[in-house]
Amino acid sequence: MKTTLLVACLLLLAGCATPAAAPTQFDLGPLPAASQVARVLPAVSIASATSSPFLDNPRMLYRLDYANSQQPQQFADSRWTMAPAQLIEQRLKARLARAGSAVLAASDGARNVPLLRVAVDEFVQVFTTPASSTGQLTVRVAVFNERLLVAQKSFTQQRPAASADAAGGARALAGASDALITDVIDWLGTLPPQK
Repeated sequence: MKTTLLVACLLLLAGCATPAAAPTQFDLGPLPAASQVARVLPAVSIASATSSPFLDNPRMLYRLDYANSQQPQQFADSRWTMAPAQLIEQRLKARLARAGSAVLAASDGARNVPLLRVAVDEFVQVFTTPASSTGQLTVRVAVFNERLLVAQKSFTQQRPAASADAAGGARALAGASDALITDVIDWLGTLPPQK
């Protein structure tokens, strides 16, 4: 009896000591196919992207609009490879460079080069029903010349998720991110050149 109880306790403790499986990690995937750019953008300096503290981590968030849209939740076993603001910053730099723009870090201190500041306000998978969701993304972009604000604009994109899980949300948010970055690049092309 004592031996059986001892074995049961040891098995229970061994089960508790077994490490949990590592979470599945997602990023925005490879860059989309290159598209034609109307004109080459000038050099630009990009500050580190920011977000609210709630988004300043690699958690994959979702909302159940059909139950309680004011209660964000996180996928237990899925994560981004980095915080959403970093994913957007990295993707924006890569897309601008591919469009022919010289991309500099804000710390380079280049003069007469516009400075971009990006703030991520929303980066979430929103479920309208248990089987239907979209990846939703909102960012604010501000362009500065030295310390003078030249222009500021908010951008929003959303894409439907192909599946009602973290993988579907990751693909939807990748598509929304690429569409939003295209909008940002097009908008930057309309701004007057720096003097």
